[in-house]
Amino acid sequence: MDYINAFWVGGLICALAQILLDKTKLMPGRIMVILVCTGAVLSAFRVYDGFADFAGAGATVPLIGFGHLLYQGVRDAVDESGLLGLFMGGLTASATGISAALIFGYLASLIFRPKMKD
Repeated sequence: MDYINAFWVGGLICALAQILLDKTKLMPGRIMVILVCTGAVLSAFRVYDGFADFAGAGATVPLIGFGHLLYQGVRDAVDESGLLGLFMGGLTASATGISAALIFGYLASLIFRPKMKD
């Protein structure tokens, strides 16, 4: 049942983002920011933890989960370091995922030889 919940929740999040792309004039970057901010706001209202427990990877893998991760990192760092935690918490919490994306993106560019669009 965990896989089914992850599938339909993750699919619903992606479908809503696709509807925003198709039905509005919002650029993809703005929709990505909306998703990240939505995850952070839901975390601030203590709603996201229950949602992530129910949906698992369907809630934590899309960009909405990145906002949740950033908020958690900032919250923990502020509790630990005070005001300085505002600046270092999000980066500390997301460093592994960001590093992996950069490393694998670089490796893919070495293997597939990307070209500029004409």
